[in-house]
Amino acid sequence: MIDTKGPKGLTRRQLLARATAASASFVVGSGFVAAKDAAWATELSALKPETFATLVQMARDIYPHDHVGDKFYAAAVKGYDTDDDAGTIELGISDLNAAARNAGHGSYLAMGWERDRVDVLRGMENSPFFQQIRGGLVTGLYNQKDVWPLFGYEGESFSKGGYIDRGFDDVDWV
Repeated sequence: MIDTKGPKGLTRRQLLARATAASASFVVGSGFVAAKDAAWATELSALKPETFATLVQMARDIYPHDHVGDKFYAAAVKGYDTDDDAGTIELGISDLNAAARNAGHGSYLAMGWERDRVDVLRGMENSPFFQQIRGGLVTGLYNQKDVWPLFGYEGESFSKGGYIDRGFDDVDWV
């Protein structure tokens, strides 16, 4: 028999209902975060669900790609869900939310316009927290093999004979 219960005992139907009711980018529950379209979900061990959802939105705002799904951003920041990083991340997100409140919004996630969120991020781009997240995203996001085709990257070429005989000039986006 297939277990239709989601994280913390929610059924798929309840999860979708919460997502629709929230009309936000994420559904936040006790110990988990899910996309509002239920395309992905992750259980958390150290970070608060609201913190993780804010971290995913922050990642999307730092490296925005409309054609890249939130699940890739969630995978990129999932490494911060550790006991060692939790304190620093919670504090950084708290500072981010404080900056959003100073800009007249309830929280960073409550800011509806990307332009407003980017303005808040610009205000803290020299902070160690911002630099930690930005630096981690370079490898966390772009080293995912499943995201490579979205950018037209076929991966390393050596094992396939190199680029000389295998389309070194077939890049159409340059």
